[in-house]
Amino acid sequence: MLIVAFKPGHDGAVAAIGDRRLRYSLESEKDSRPRYSPILPTTILDLAERLDAVPDVVALGGWADLRPNRIAYTGAGYAGIDDPIVSTRRFFGKEVKFFSSTHERSHIYMALGMAPEDDARERAVLVWEGDVGAFYLVGADQRIRRKIPVMSAPGARYSFLFGLADPTFPDTGAKPRLNDAGKLMALAAFGDAADANPDLTNVVERILKQDSMYPAPKAEYRDSVLYNAGVESPECKTAAALLTERLFETFAEVARQELPAGTPLAISGGCGLNCDWNSMWARLGHFSSVFVAPCTNDSGSALGTALDALATFTGDPRIDWDVYSGLEFVTDTRPDPGRWRARPLDEVALSAALGAGRVVAWVQGRWEIGPRALGNRSLLAEPFSTATKDRLNEIKQREGYRPIAPVCRVEDLGTVFHEDFEDPYMLYFRHVRESSGVRAVTHVDGSARVQTVREAGNPQLHRLLSAFAAQRGVGVLCNTSLNFNGEGFINRMSDLVLYCESRGIEDMVVGGTWYQRADG
Repeated sequence: MLIVAFKPGHDGAVAAIGDRRLRYSLESEKDSRPRYSPILPTTILDLAERLDAVPDVVALGGWADLRPNRIAYTGAGYAGIDDPIVSTRRFFGKEVKFFSSTHERSHIYMALGMAPEDDARERAVLVWEGDVGAFYLVGADQRIRRKIPVMSAPGARYSFLFGLADPTFPDTGAKPRLNDAGKLMALAAFGDAADANPDLTNVVERILKQDSMYPAPKAEYRDSVLYNAGVESPECKTAAALLTERLFETFAEVARQELPAGTPLAISGGCGLNCDWNSMWARLGHFSSVFVAPCTNDSGSALGTALDALATFTGDPRIDWDVYSGLEFVTDTRPDPGRWRARPLDEVALSAALGAGRVVAWVQGRWEIGPRALGNRSLLAEPFSTATKDRLNEIKQREGYRPIAPVCRVEDLGTVFHEDFEDPYMLYFRHVRESSGVRAVTHVDGSARVQTVREAGNPQLHRLLSAFAAQRGVGVLCNTSLNFNGEGFINRMSDLVLYCESRGIEDMVVGGTWYQRADG
């Protein structure tokens, strides 16, 4: 059975599942298009070119758009866990099954279908994102038995705090911005919830109890200490730490009261990208295991709708999948040989260049699904100097308080970090050993968001890390996404060359070829 699914609204994407295997998950923002792009014709054409048959099932994710005085629904709509819409339609001359389920269900089934198989008779799913905040109990038959609402719009409440402190965010008529949550997560590390005074505590509690976040109610907070205080102010940093703590406590209390101890937990929704919260769930001790997919936010919603369709028609949403299920790199031009020298990739020589302070644009295979660079569309650099963090943030044209993540061989985890668990999708925080000296990837609170690499998972990157370890003692590098500011991953040579030449990057690796600036 071939299933093709479409995700409307922001973070547009298409996904294809064939014979219980993820064939493609393509996000429209990637290939240097604006972040959070709606689904584009080129995305659909890219998928159509690579599939060898018309699908058996066409699946449309539900959505809702806020319009003046009304809400416009697509497919099954946004919220709810009601049974999907199933009918028969024609698709390019073929009679196909048409399927549509809510956006909420797409998150639930994305988590269920991607989680590791186990023999649990019951499992819990947490969906927390911009609008939905609830737990679900799912039976062994993969059907939702119970929904336990906790809080509406947890992700929007979190993002709103950043907008409240930001003088550039309007007082009225705006939605909480999609990119503010990641910035607030970075700022929270600079604060301590215990330092919150009564005024800050009052603001955070008001945000938690606010009736609606759409539109963002900033004007109602003009009397607060956080109103336009500045996102890097001590007040904002302390409030960020407090809101992080209070949001988690609210959901954790419900989990302890309403969910059976010892069940596996799968997390979905944009809040699943918050490494603080994921680490807290893992430490809570209430669940037998915690799983978060690399595409836990809306980048995985098309896939979730496809998995919901698979469960509806077969009774089981589980599939085989690989995180590198995007598109292949497009060689639409050749680097000018007058400016770039091409040579075969030599990991030993490249690791020496990295050790000498060079920044490398690193491209391998198909792009990674989800928002985080996991070693196929990355900027790599040495991890020891704090100046490296500053340079990478300058190259990426983003705020200096943003941390840089490390990528580490599993063989070196215990040497560099206090916790040596594996995290191939960069979804949890851990603490850096001061003796390791990896200052470029150590956040202000001593934490790091690490991608761990096994040879079997990413052999090309593992070879480079091993060469670096042979020279510098540990197989760790800075790893940040290869993209223009405000756009998705770079995926074609013309953009890669422009990016590197405009930002002073003198080394590009594409597959097995290393390009060096001729005048470098």
